[in-house]
Parts: sequence; structure tokens; C-alpha cells
Amino acid sequence: MSLRSPYEPQPPRAPACAGPPPSVVFAGHAPRALPALHACGRCPIRALCEEAAGPGRRWFDGVRAGRPWRSGRVVAAAPAPGLSA
Repeated sequence: MSLRSPYEPQPPRAPACAGPPPSVVFAGHAPRALPALHACGRCPIRALCEEAAGPGRRWFDGVRAGRPWRSGRVVAAAPAPGLSA
């Protein structure tokens, strides 16, 4: 059994949105984006996602950090299963 030192580099973590196709991640309609919203619920980097992408500063359309965005603003919608509002 080997113990990993907290000072060793951690392996990279892939975003869960790497799985669904771009047409789902950047969907303009919530029903089509549902698979991407579900992926956010299990994403290992969801906490960093919104900050890194800055959707509000870039007029982002699509799914980011478990929420649907249109023109850089969160669309009023229920959060994906497994996520809190």
C-alpha cells in the first residue's frame, strides 16, 4: 500500500461535460441540454467550472457548472438531479 503525499501533483481530472456531444452541452433548449445537466452532477471540477469560464463575462450559451446559461445569464430552471439550487 502506498500513500500519496499531499505535495505530489494530482492526476488531471476531466470535466464530465467531455462526455456529451457539443450539441448537448451548448444546446439552446433545456430538454436537449438535460444530459449535460446530469453530467454536471457528477463532475469532479464543477466548483471551478463557472469561475474558469466566466460565462457572464463572455455571453456564454449552454450548460456551465450545472446550470443552463443564455447570453451570459442563468436561465431560470430547476437544477440538475444531484445539485442544489
